[in-house]
Amino acid sequence: MNSVQASKLAEPAEHTRDLIDLIQEFVFELHPQRNHAAPIKLQDTLDRDLGIDSLGRAELFLRIEREFKIRLPQGTLSQAQIVGDLVSAVQQAAPRARTRKAAAAPPAALPLVAAATDAQTLTQVLDWHVAQHPDRRFATVLEDEDTVLATMTFAQLADGARRLAAGLILRDTAPGDRIALMLPTGTDFLLAFFGALYAGAVPVPIYPPARLTQIEEHMQRQAGILRNAGARVLITVPEAQPLIALIRGQVETLTTIETVATLSVQAPTTLAELTDGSATGFLQYTSGSTGDPKGVVLSHANLLANVRALGTAIDASSADIFVSWLPLYHDFGLIGAVLGSLYYAASLYLMSPLSFLAKPESWLRAIDRYRATLSAAPNFAFELCLGKIELADIAGVDLSSLRLVANGAEPVSAQTVRQFIARFQPYGLKPQAMLPAYGLAECAVGLTLSPLGRPPLIDRVNREALSRRGVAEQASSDDAAALEIVSCGRPLPGHAVRVVDDSGQEIGERREGRLEFRGPSATSGYFRNPTKTHELFHGEWLDSGDQAYMAAGEVYVTGRIKDIIIRAGRHIYPHEIEKAVAEIPGVIRNGVAAFGSSDRRSGTERVVVLVETTSVDPRDRSALQARANNVVTSMIGAPPDEVVLVPPATVPKTSSGKVRRGAARDLYESGQAGRPQRSIRWQMARLSIGDLRARLAHLPRSIAAFGYAIWWWGVLAFMALPASCVVLLLPKLVWRWAVLRRLARATLAAVGTPLKLTGADHLAAGKALIVFNHSSYADVLAIAAVVPDAPVFIAKKEFAAQFFVGTFLRRLGVIFVERFDVASSLADAAAITEVARKGRLLVFFPEGTFTRRIGLAEFHLGAFKVAADTGLPVIPGVIRGTRAMLRDGQWLPRWSPISVFIDAPVAPTSNEFSAVVALRDKVRNVMLRQCGEPDLGGLSVPELSPAAHHNG
Repeated sequence: MNSVQASKLAEPAEHTRDLIDLIQEFVFELHPQRNHAAPIKLQDTLDRDLGIDSLGRAELFLRIEREFKIRLPQGTLSQAQIVGDLVSAVQQAAPRARTRKAAAAPPAALPLVAAATDAQTLTQVLDWHVAQHPDRRFATVLEDEDTVLATMTFAQLADGARRLAAGLILRDTAPGDRIALMLPTGTDFLLAFFGALYAGAVPVPIYPPARLTQIEEHMQRQAGILRNAGARVLITVPEAQPLIALIRGQVETLTTIETVATLSVQAPTTLAELTDGSATGFLQYTSGSTGDPKGVVLSHANLLANVRALGTAIDASSADIFVSWLPLYHDFGLIGAVLGSLYYAASLYLMSPLSFLAKPESWLRAIDRYRATLSAAPNFAFELCLGKIELADIAGVDLSSLRLVANGAEPVSAQTVRQFIARFQPYGLKPQAMLPAYGLAECAVGLTLSPLGRPPLIDRVNREALSRRGVAEQASSDDAAALEIVSCGRPLPGHAVRVVDDSGQEIGERREGRLEFRGPSATSGYFRNPTKTHELFHGEWLDSGDQAYMAAGEVYVTGRIKDIIIRAGRHIYPHEIEKAVAEIPGVIRNGVAAFGSSDRRSGTERVVVLVETTSVDPRDRSALQARANNVVTSMIGAPPDEVVLVPPATVPKTSSGKVRRGAARDLYESGQAGRPQRSIRWQMARLSIGDLRARLAHLPRSIAAFGYAIWWWGVLAFMALPASCVVLLLPKLVWRWAVLRRLARATLAAVGTPLKLTGADHLAAGKALIVFNHSSYADVLAIAAVVPDAPVFIAKKEFAAQFFVGTFLRRLGVIFVERFDVASSLADAAAITEVARKGRLLVFFPEGTFTRRIGLAEFHLGAFKVAADTGLPVIPGVIRGTRAMLRDGQWLPRWSPISVFIDAPVAPTSNEFSAVVALRDKVRNVMLRQCGEPDLGGLSVPELSPAAHHNG
């Protein structure tokens, strides 16, 4: 049923009334602070009218299925928009099976193949697999365990990504440009990620809003990331484009918002191969504050080193099958699941995170259905399975194929690990399959991993000794207050870790300190953040930001340094408080944040605990606060300074579900904790106002730029008349050029363009050819202003047919050729060679054409063939600034200084073909070093239109 049909529903049936009552009760729990006097109507939207975001929606659907003992139709989670849609879904739902239906047999096992061991970049990995087995299935996108949405072979991924890369290049994407990806799990994300890489650009994954009730904070955070990254293009889904438009004015670099469909071109394309492993593979933004995002720079070499080290540690191969619901915009899902599977050609099955949140059992069913050998999840996912999966949901499930499931990305709970193994061991889960791990974005994704074939190792330590003296003394067996810490294993091959004290000196076993690491996966720093980068490095070691101790070579992480609360000389670990308080009835799991807040009067840290609850009764809330006080007191030996009860969806979290304690502290200290969430309309209005302010702030600059463009064209038109008269009337060529040179300089001066010439003495070196890079029509103006005597330009023959332009150029001694590769035309080559022998200074644009794309294109051989045949040296000339002034396809000139650099002549060694090629390459290398633009050698892309390229 669609939204229009819902308005035509007859009087609700009994089950419809029950459903509405259930929704009413849920909305009251979700937003106890709201006025709920108005009854829920069939036309009410779930997000705008009822304030149910994506996470709340998952919980609501789970309650509906359990209350009505049904299984909602596939797609309901993402497609239902109004209450009437849910009514229709309940009517269409099948009864919930108490035993599992027999599923179809899993796909046949694929033949074993080798990994791309010689690849230096991610695109080389993909290209290697395409060359070896193009039709091998790489990724399968699932809606649930039995419903396949899409499959993709290596060849399909490479072809689609190359087409998207061509679209990016046609939109002026240059190597190194940042391309933001705001896409859900699916083939579009894979195409966009590898498409950006094939274009030589840098993907920047960011996540779409998870909660519409926090849309303002989310979009402001994304604007901060986009500004820091300097993103030029954002690729998203059509539905998200209006949201991005609300912050576009705040991101000056953002030129276009696209979808995969609008970027992909139909024509085949040849792209330059990316072979430099030191090039940036992507930027992974960590959960910093809105105003200070941290983009971890990860090179292709970093990523491949981590994938190889992880693969070695777990004996990965093409026989493996990886089932993952992890978000692709997070390093755990992108590097661990996608890039790891790509490298080893393992079969990859991808599920939406929303599918997992709505039905955690779908993850376990998919592991069984596709006989997965590998999977991974943060600790909260295992807790979700424990809390929300009923035994009937997984009747008949067999997890015996799973040889390992990594538990990482957040603190690993000993209690969760034990309970998960005990709960699912009867379903074939091997205890040794649970593999606690530790990693961080600054080391790609993984740093330490528990050994294969061993159940999780849990260390029981004396709480008092660790919190007061930083010593991990093993607790006695009867110590009920012992602190349990799970081993995260040993460093990956090729990597090293150490624990240091505050002075940076390495400390001994079972001493708590700062964890540092080094290895080939380590980042080079944070993008455009030299201060944070400097803080990250301690010599050759990198600071993890975590406290830990080591025992028998294994790493035990005790907490984030910035999150640890110090009171009366005692270390208090927030995650331990959060775990215990979350167990109290009435508290929302994963809805607790514990942090320290500075007390200015005493100079110590106050212990504050934010606790999400749906309770609104004053007596119940008072009792809950008392229980939370008691729980915390029993753990840390003193009561917390404040327990603040807040509504659901208040505690800030990262994209991977981790509590953002710093943001929670800011919320508390600003007095915003517990206040009612602003309406979505109000937040959208605030975003719109912010965008309008940003656009208005840019308005004076836009007006000034438009005024400058009018002046620029006016000056050019004014100078055109005397230039035409001089060229057409003066009898001697050298006179025409002398006057034209002065007019060119006067034109640049009139439009306020500084012109700097370096290396002018090389132009007086005698007979020679000079070659320039070509980026704009304004190149001719700059060359005319600096080149002495009466130079001979080489231009395309199409100009000769134009009456005025052809006459004007002929009066300047221009030689017209069929094409710039003059060796292909013997007549043209002979004419140019003859002129060169007479001592005239020939001016060539060896690129032959210019486009909008920034970079030095491949050189044609014509100029160098003439130089070799005549024995004349070639003078490299480099023009900078004209592309910024007047770009191809841009008729609004911008102010830009121009510089012309003339390098020393390069003499040919002979007229053999190999010598011509060597001469070209030597000259091009000189120009590449000076032009300040990337190397586009070997690049060919389809044209947007017949006017997309020009000859100078």
